[in-house]
Amino acid sequence: MRVESVRDLAVEQEVRLPRVLYEGYPPQLSAADERGWFRFQRLYDSARHVVRGEEAMRRVVREAALDDGSEGSRWLEIQVDPTSYAPFVGGITPAMEIVLDEAASVNATAEETGSARVGVLMAASRTRHQLEARTLARLAKKMAGTGGVLGFGLSNDERRGDTTDFTKAFRIAEDAGLLLVPHGGELLGADAVAETLAALRPHRLGHGVRSVEDPRVLAAVIDAGVALEVCPGSNVSLGVYNALGEVPLRTLLDAGATITLGADDPLLFDSRLLEQYETARAVHGLDDARIAELARSSFRASAAPADVVTTAMADIDAWLAAPPSSAPRVEVSPRA
Repeated sequence: MRVESVRDLAVEQEVRLPRVLYEGYPPQLSAADERGWFRFQRLYDSARHVVRGEEAMRRVVREAALDDGSEGSRWLEIQVDPTSYAPFVGGITPAMEIVLDEAASVNATAEETGSARVGVLMAASRTRHQLEARTLARLAKKMAGTGGVLGFGLSNDERRGDTTDFTKAFRIAEDAGLLLVPHGGELLGADAVAETLAALRPHRLGHGVRSVEDPRVLAAVIDAGVALEVCPGSNVSLGVYNALGEVPLRTLLDAGATITLGADDPLLFDSRLLEQYETARAVHGLDDARIAELARSSFRASAAPADVVTTAMADIDAWLAAPPSSAPRVEVSPRA
């Protein structure tokens, strides 16, 4: 979400936001301990709490697609836990129908508006009961297909809940042919990645950077063809690493892992997707060829339709073959 939109919706709903979303923004965060995660989650929930009703939900989807499109993105996979919005629109099914309908509207006008096209993923929370996750997986299965739900994830603090409790939910989603995209391997280490691989059989893993802490686990990630969504700005903002240079991006790439860059949560980290690519270049020293391969990997690991992938791949090749641009590089902020 745009911070301006959070503030606007708070006024409309007469909701009081934490002061840091006005003064001293962006917040200085750390999730290195439970107290730090609680502060992050409180801010996240405060922002989500202003999204009450259909129009606010549509606004979030539309603006996310426009903002990603303005940076050059072609495809946005937005992950939704409908239980957050269900009380305001009549249930989890209407909540998902609203998101899917707005995504379809965005996709129909993407060429004229310059927005990214949108795919919708559903997510369960590991802080809630496993039976709720199964209910959401069944709904995702019912709504799966072209123009429907494309994937199923697991979100929230990976230090809470037992990953194996969600195996049945992920088997339901797997049976529907959905992309399996749980979070894991950011706040916890390589053992948590190994457990997630065994229990959930993911196609992509949100983060997964700490698989580097055990060569056997990293080899298992690579052998399984699991893509890692590496989010450097998030890793530093949450205190997983102290500086951008410590994020093991090159180590993962050199080992042969499939990597797709992500911004994770631009609202609270004030660090969008473009900045992650600039970090890859300026901090990790990746040249144009490796930058282009990161972009290609993001499409290979996605649920994007064939026409989006084909056009994007051709344009990435054209960018790589073009003479170096004289345009100034985007500076990477030290805080990120």
